[in-house]
Amino acid sequence: MIKKNEVIGYDNSGFRGIVLEDVLKMFAEKSIVELAPQAYPEESSQEILTKGIKLPSKKKLDKIAIASTTDLEANKIIHTLIRGGKKLESAVDGRVIKPLYLFLDKEVLLYAKLRGLKFGDVEEKRKDNISLFIDEMEKLHPEVKQAVIASYLG
Repeated sequence: MIKKNEVIGYDNSGFRGIVLEDVLKMFAEKSIVELAPQAYPEESSQEILTKGIKLPSKKKLDKIAIASTTDLEANKIIHTLIRGGKKLESAVDGRVIKPLYLFLDKEVLLYAKLRGLKFGDVEEKRKDNISLFIDEMEKLHPEVKQAVIASYLG
């Protein structure tokens, strides 16, 4: 996902973003990469990479890391299948990477708590009927979200 001398932009808001930042810092300590937190506050990752937004260090972002988990991805996949829509990005899609792609929200939250990472309240957005259905299925079949991701990855 990440190579030496790359500049990685990411958003560190919410518990997923804080965990993403912690994981990226581990990569930065072991290799030579530059991290750029809050590099893309309002725009989509593809817009940032296409426009080539320059950082204060006058370098361009090589990749953008997104704090997307299995829960978010499974919801996106199922919504796309039911409602129709565009093709979804995989864990590594060109210059957009998703290091937390194969982890559930509860695993990411547990990691954050075990590492003592500071984050605000875990925000619970209003869910539509499809998302509520997926959550109920997860209670009966704990592997359902991983199965959705596995079938999507092919």
